[in-house]
Amino acid sequence: SWDKAWQVNRESKGGFDACTGEEILAAQKLLAEKEGIFCEPASAASLAGAMRDIRSGKIPAGSRIVCTLTGHGLKDPDTAIKQSTAPMVAVEADLESVRRAILDNL
Repeated sequence: SWDKAWQVNRESKGGFDACTGEEILAAQKLLAEKEGIFCEPASAASLAGAMRDIRSGKIPAGSRIVCTLTGHGLKDPDTAIKQSTAPMVAVEADLESVRRAILDNL
């Protein structure tokens, strides 16, 4: 609930903020490219805010933070598809075809 979130925020000396759509999509893309995590855009908002606050110095270097990702990317695949610069590849539904498609497109 909002009341519990606000209480924990005060106790931890945390904060609430908003991110732009561009920041969120950049965080979603970074998670997919660097970590192999496919999350929905709303789930990437915590990382987007953390990245912005680290760059601005609001979160000091060496701080320990937690970003919770709660939604899988398959909740909103259209957004990921629109962001992709690589063409879609049709692959037969067998392990060898998938393996070959991945290795051929590295």
